[in-house]
Amino acid sequence: QAQLVESGGGSVQAGGSLRLSCTVSGYVDTDNCMAWFRQAPGKEREGVAAMNFGGGKQFYAASVKGRFTITRDNTKNTVYLQMNSLKPEDTGMYYCARDMFSCGGSWDRPTYNTWGQGTQVTVSS
Repeated sequence: QAQLVESGGGSVQAGGSLRLSCTVSGYVDTDNCMAWFRQAPGKEREGVAAMNFGGGKQFYAASVKGRFTITRDNTKNTVYLQMNSLKPEDTGMYYCARDMFSCGGSWDRPTYNTWGQGTQVTVSS
């Protein structure tokens, strides 16, 4: 089974930036949807951003659109989440996940079957 490992989390002031990395080992198909989720204290897990591992359209939660960018680097077998203009409400544990299906309009769904261990993001006001 594929293994996903997140890194890049940390503590920043509001307005700052972080870039999260999800390194992939094992096999991930190019049409598998790769997504970033997050879970804030006392809140349900929510989808943040997604794209197919092979590239293509990027999808975002409304709350992060225009501030976050999901990309991938084939040479490093890594999916990134660039987070700019961070807000305190962005605080949470961020997870990388893989779905066997392609991304689409319903990418924030319960079918992701491979998850990383998470990386903590804390944004102070």
